[in-house]
Amino acid sequence: MEEKIIEIKNVNKGYRLGDDVVSVLKEINFTVKKGEFVAILGPSGSGKTTLMNIIGCMDVLDSGEYYLNGRAIHDTKESEMTQVRNQEIGFIFQNYQLIPTYNVMQNIIMPLLIRGMGHREAKKQCTEIVKLLGIAHRLDHRPNELSGGQKQRVSIARALASEPAILLADEPTGALDSASGQEVLKLFGNLNQLGNTIVMITHDLKVARAAKRIVRIVDGRLSEYEATRELL
Repeated sequence: MEEKIIEIKNVNKGYRLGDDVVSVLKEINFTVKKGEFVAILGPSGSGKTTLMNIIGCMDVLDSGEYYLNGRAIHDTKESEMTQVRNQEIGFIFQNYQLIPTYNVMQNIIMPLLIRGMGHREAKKQCTEIVKLLGIAHRLDHRPNELSGGQKQRVSIARALASEPAILLADEPTGALDSASGQEVLKLFGNLNQLGNTIVMITHDLKVARAAKRIVRIVDGRLSEYEATRELL
């Protein structure tokens, strides 16, 4: 039986707008097994960002259940959420969110230092990651000295450093040119083959095609496709 890394059951989420409550997620049921590469595809306003925030433990659900790597997130205290995010989720953002005054290695090891790991040990742990991502020759450079594709590789390396349960990528090619975007998607495929579980949020069908499974969200409801080709 394959291990479930993400299990979401009957999740609802809404936001108050004046005197009204706007329902954003409606009875969401969603499972990601260990080693899967899943794309959540949806247009602007579909609820995909809210779903990403729920998965990433950056927002709380109104009702339902959410289990991440066996932990009941819906019953987890808000004060413990930072630790969950730091240990269980590797975030990859569209705009990289690198610290401009830090060099590449400092950006990558930051999550490990936050967890209390020593500087030397953190650098040693990241040695193979930077080789894998092809940025070992850029470790002393700052973000403004890198191309967009290189910045995203640094962002991916930082996400991998903590050995998270999932990589959660938010429009990871959105700020890249076509060639760099394809390189990043190919890299995701390679990382997935190495056993990493990846959940990618995107509005772009061409990007979603890189995943092994596509889930579509429209008006706060999920439509599951057993195989990517059914959507295409």
